[in-house]
Amino acid sequence: MRTGRPLTAVAFAVALTGLGAAPAGASQGGLEVYPATTAPGATVTVDTTACGAQGTASGDASAVGAGTFTLAPTSADADAAGSFTVPASAQPGTYEIVARCSGGTVITGDLIVSLAGAGGSPGARMPRGHVETGVGGALGPDPVQTAAGVAALAVAAAGGTWLLHRRARGDGI
Repeated sequence: MRTGRPLTAVAFAVALTGLGAAPAGASQGGLEVYPATTAPGATVTVDTTACGAQGTASGDASAVGAGTFTLAPTSADADAAGSFTVPASAQPGTYEIVARCSGGTVITGDLIVSLAGAGGSPGARMPRGHVETGVGGALGPDPVQTAAGVAALAVAAAGGTWLLHRRARGDGI
């Protein structure tokens, strides 16, 4: 198992946190993206307070292939909120979501698309079953055949060891 990438990612995240960078899911440039990590096919909600009380915005999620959407004032706070659906064809990666307030302010946030999604979010599918890779597995997944193969290898190893032992003693073959 390779641990270089996960360790590098953890070190990078710690360094960013130490520099005062916002954690995933928090306000990133004024646009909050929920969930910050999602799977293709899931609905994503964005909101912001950057547009002011009763402000509206035009959102752009075309980077991920979702097109434009509208952010409208919410009744709760001085937020403007909207949502869009990540296309099923979206590839894993980080995408910039942009919103332009009616007053001209431009704000951005990041959306991470992952095949695993955010803890089993809708649209996430985990692999199941036997995978035909063409490498190894000549006997197949049958436990009886696997046991027979292991037994044959054990007999061959024991016989080879016995022959090498006789040869080393000078008994010949």
